[in-house]
Amino acid sequence: MNVLTLKTLLALNMKDFVNSAREGEKTLGKRFCESKQETLTIGLRSKTGSGVALFAAVLYGGSRRLVITAVSPLVDVSCREVVALSQEIVTRDAVIKTLVDALKPLDYVHAFYESGAIAFNRLDEWSDVDLYLVVDDAKVDDAFVAVETALKSLSPIKQKFAIPQLPWPGVSQAFYRLERASEYLLIDLAVIKLSGPEKFLAPEIHGKAVFCFNKSDRVKVTSADREELAKTLQQRLLRLKDRFAMFNVFVQKEINRGNFLEALVLYHSMTLGSVVDVLRIKYSPFHHDFKTRYVQYELPKRIVEKLERLYFVKDWKGLPVKYREATVWFNELVAESKEE
Repeated sequence: MNVLTLKTLLALNMKDFVNSAREGEKTLGKRFCESKQETLTIGLRSKTGSGVALFAAVLYGGSRRLVITAVSPLVDVSCREVVALSQEIVTRDAVIKTLVDALKPLDYVHAFYESGAIAFNRLDEWSDVDLYLVVDDAKVDDAFVAVETALKSLSPIKQKFAIPQLPWPGVSQAFYRLERASEYLLIDLAVIKLSGPEKFLAPEIHGKAVFCFNKSDRVKVTSADREELAKTLQQRLLRLKDRFAMFNVFVQKEINRGNFLEALVLYHSMTLGSVVDVLRIKYSPFHHDFKTRYVQYELPKRIVEKLERLYFVKDWKGLPVKYREATVWFNELVAESKEE
């Protein structure tokens, strides 16, 4: 069996655990994952280090074996217990494989694909799992049962949160948190009727989806309608301008009254919210309604830095100044959009 031995030894104190864990998971876990080896052997100087190594291996290494080697009599670690623990942690790959194995044989299931962070090549250890399942129109409830049965084979379901109503016809959505998975590994599942018009596959909006399977190529990837988008953006810009002219003064009204908490909330939602909407139209039109989501990736760095400075208000004294600056900025952006 191939063995990867990491020579770097972890010497950790309890007070340094949080900071060291972040470093440990990156240096140990990523090297293990990239190595493609079957076994990770780590020498440890402390009992705390075993926790870091375990977290690193299960986070990045999936179900591969973890072997802990004690190099100090102060360490009391059972290799069998550590390996067993590592195999109990549910990983992203395990979730997807289990669902594919359970869903692909079902006649009423036509396609299963992943989007979200992976579709934009931004997958990291904090990413959730955004899954889409296309089924026969009458089998939506059966699909959820099949998914939940498969998930329970991996881990008890700690929490389910169903969305009662969505703006897209034929789409049902639920979120799942597994007891044996990382708290960040949230499963976001959309079950879509085959006849539903929206499959969330336009690459300009949703990125490049990763298909686990697509039977008989029933589900098609289609591009966004650019002409329709242009009309939408024009109407949206006009409405933003009118709304701002009508309601932005509410921020100043609450400042005048000394209601600074209410003024701050209005400043974020109305003033800066409107600024962000216009910036999205200008720099990332396909995500014009994404609010602040992905702004750090899709807006220029100088713009993001300016937004951060305006959003973070130190105290009530700084609010009127930033409110006036943001108001001027919005009007300048609208004027620029007319010229363009």
